[in-house]
Amino acid sequence: MFFRKSSRRVFWLAAVLALILVAALGVARSRGGERIAQVPFSDLLQQLDRGAVAEVVVDGDALNFRLTDGRAYRTMAPANYVTANAAFVPELAKKKVRFDVRTSSDQTAYSYGALALGLAFMGLIGFTLFRVTSGRIPALESKTREADAHASTVTFDDVAGVDEAKEEVKEIVDFLREPGRFSAIGGRIPKGVLLVGPPGTGKTLLAKSIAGEAKAPFLFASGSDFVEMYAGVGASRIRKLFRDARRHPSCIIFVDELDAVGRSRGGNSLSHEEREQTLNQLLVEMDGFAPNQGVVVIAATNRPDILDPALLRPGRFDRQVTVGAPDVKGREQILRIHAKRVALDAEVNLRQIARGTPGFSGAELANLVNEAALFAVRCGRQIVTDVDFDRARDKVLMGAERKSLSMSEHERITCAYHESGHAIVAALLPHADPLHKVTIIPRGRALGVTMQLPEGDRHTHTREFLEAQIAILMGGRIAEELFLRQMTSGAGNDIERATDIARRMVCEFGMSAALGPLAYRTPGNPWETDKGAGISEATAHRVDEEVHDLVMRGYETARQMIAKNRAAVSAMAEELLLVESLDAEAIKAVIAKSSSVPSN
Repeated sequence: MFFRKSSRRVFWLAAVLALILVAALGVARSRGGERIAQVPFSDLLQQLDRGAVAEVVVDGDALNFRLTDGRAYRTMAPANYVTANAAFVPELAKKKVRFDVRTSSDQTAYSYGALALGLAFMGLIGFTLFRVTSGRIPALESKTREADAHASTVTFDDVAGVDEAKEEVKEIVDFLREPGRFSAIGGRIPKGVLLVGPPGTGKTLLAKSIAGEAKAPFLFASGSDFVEMYAGVGASRIRKLFRDARRHPSCIIFVDELDAVGRSRGGNSLSHEEREQTLNQLLVEMDGFAPNQGVVVIAATNRPDILDPALLRPGRFDRQVTVGAPDVKGREQILRIHAKRVALDAEVNLRQIARGTPGFSGAELANLVNEAALFAVRCGRQIVTDVDFDRARDKVLMGAERKSLSMSEHERITCAYHESGHAIVAALLPHADPLHKVTIIPRGRALGVTMQLPEGDRHTHTREFLEAQIAILMGGRIAEELFLRQMTSGAGNDIERATDIARRMVCEFGMSAALGPLAYRTPGNPWETDKGAGISEATAHRVDEEVHDLVMRGYETARQMIAKNRAAVSAMAEELLLVESLDAEAIKAVIAKSSSVPSN
């Protein structure tokens, strides 16, 4: 095969070089031909009077004449001189001068050179078209790959935290292995399964496990593989993908990031025509006249809201399997899978780590284990300990420490009181999450961080919890005002987040007594209050008033709480200036010494 490809390349290279050589010879010939001197027309008349002219050739308005001694010259006659002067030709005949007329179609060396260049150009175009139609241009090649069942090492045992999704896809694998068991009672295999979920939850990993478990061939591609600038390429790749799949008695096709090709159709823009043709071909292949017995299409996306409805109907993607964030049990299982690859200390409690990572996806948990291992290596340890996991979790949640950032003493004091204000309000409010750590070491983009960790997974939020969050966010600004008599820009992000929570309470969650349980916000237009958002100017004004009231209520709650516990705020700020970071136990100890109100 290698020698066959090499011989083809040599053949086409030789052909192109031959065309270039022909063009070069034509140009050289045109430049190397006879050169005729240009003289005035009066010289021709003088030579005619002397009888020294042997031949005259008319070439348009030019006259080429040759003398009796063999010398040749060229001159330009006045316009229509030969036809207008009737005595010119008879006079030449009397003097026995040979007279001839040349047409413009006579070939010259220049025309041969132009022909050679044209042939070379057409040959290059033909060569390119041949490569295109043969599918050898990389942009037009099929991007579909087939997984080797023996080389795949990912199985269902490597997937955790998504038990329901595993059961759904296990059924498909069982059907492909033993189709007779299902068809005996009239069961039909689903034509398509759509894996839906946020990024990092394990959709692609679940597809890889199918490739490792299924005995059937596994073809996989990305949605962007079918999108090209050439018209018809995407639809051609879809046809080839399903044609390759039908060659097997049973086959699984996996398309990752389906939204790249399956976006909802609509609009008159010609820029979407190629993508829509590709989508139409996919719809036809999944449920058209061509039989697809034994071919199962599995796709993954985190944007199901933008997919075309024709894709989601029964008969195409019959099932939508949600692959969500794992619960505490699932997180523990995921941690155990990834912890097998690292040297783990026997005292590490993975269940406790799982409880302290609510909302983490599978990818984030894998990154957590990797970061813990890196911390252990930096510290010169051979095993990963609880300390490494704590530092890794803080890095993932709060950002990397920036100890090199230089802060003035005034900024350190401001940051200490600001974070103490957050911490005291969070510790004393009954509906807030427990405090995990307070630090004035710059992390990420923040100069200081107050971190809370919920005791368990939370899927809904009460009004009391949201109001407590607003009060906690306002605690930093209040502490600056009461203790330092100043306002800084450090509370900018707190104010933005508090305003967003209040606006969502009013506009989305229906938690406003004045406006009632109505939605005043449309998806994609979070801040618009014109006709596009479906509310009037008067209603928008009332929404702003309700948002203002909620934020100011939290502001006053924080003010009263900090004013009653000034000693605790001062003690925590002084402690932060000394040690820079306080964990949950240290925070409780400071509050217990300085406040009469028990912390939550």
